[in-house]
Amino acid sequence: MSTLYTHQAANVRKTWLLMFSFLIVVIAIGYAVSWYMDSPIFLYVAVVFAIAMNVYSYWNSDKTVVRLTGAIPADERQYAELHRMVENLAITAGLPKPKVYIVNDPAPNAFATGRDPEHALVACTTGILGILNKTELEGVLAHELSHIGNRDMLVSTVAVVLVGFVAIVSDFFTRFLFFGGSRDRNIHPAFYIVAIAAAVLAPLAASLIQMAISRKREFLADASGALLTRYPDGLASALQKISSAGRPMAKASHATAHLFIANPFGGEGKKSFGQRLGALFSTHPPVEDRVAALMGTQTKPTIEA
Repeated sequence: MSTLYTHQAANVRKTWLLMFSFLIVVIAIGYAVSWYMDSPIFLYVAVVFAIAMNVYSYWNSDKTVVRLTGAIPADERQYAELHRMVENLAITAGLPKPKVYIVNDPAPNAFATGRDPEHALVACTTGILGILNKTELEGVLAHELSHIGNRDMLVSTVAVVLVGFVAIVSDFFTRFLFFGGSRDRNIHPAFYIVAIAAAVLAPLAASLIQMAISRKREFLADASGALLTRYPDGLASALQKISSAGRPMAKASHATAHLFIANPFGGEGKKSFGQRLGALFSTHPPVEDRVAALMGTQTKPTIEA
């Protein structure tokens, strides 16, 4: 019988399988470019640049996200109940209490960020505080604390580094094909067609894998959060309320979208073919799939898997 424990274990395995697939794509691109240019120096530069850029972002993630979302520290007197809930859940999860922030936005949403549990923060919008009851809000907070405990910022950063590497190398390779030369001028023209197609499609494939990893981490945080509160109905009900609101955030950004418990651009939960196909480009799985997984009613894999 499928349980939250099996969902959690399955999503951990699928996440690492996706990460392994990602590494294979990167290695293949690196090998192809090295072979074509007969020199690895350009790849070394691309790798160093991509890693440096994204490690800096990771190290300063909390400050960057706070600035982008307009979050402010939650006053301990005005939001005493919120602070108490976060502290109790952090104790239960064996984590240090993260900083608590508020985003003045009527759209119901929440996020967590920080490079490690000692430098983490949890933020809620004023909208989510207004529509959720105590058990639903606990479910949301447990989900966000699970992101911290599961080190999802680290996984996300690794994925971003790999996407950055693929994009940089693909762009360089495309320019080199048009304006540079090759080690063999007698290469068949079909090679150039295949090489250009691969260079154009590689960043798209890398982005799709990154988004798939993000969706798996959402499923994992749902399962971990439900195990933390021992009440999956609370989180399931919260997700349904957030989805029903369907309201985009005022400062929605693609740079921070993957951090939120629900898509900050709104419009989740639809299941037409076009929308399910579009979900491949989303950082969040459809709400009904998340609710079904929480309640143990999901019986077959979906397009997001």
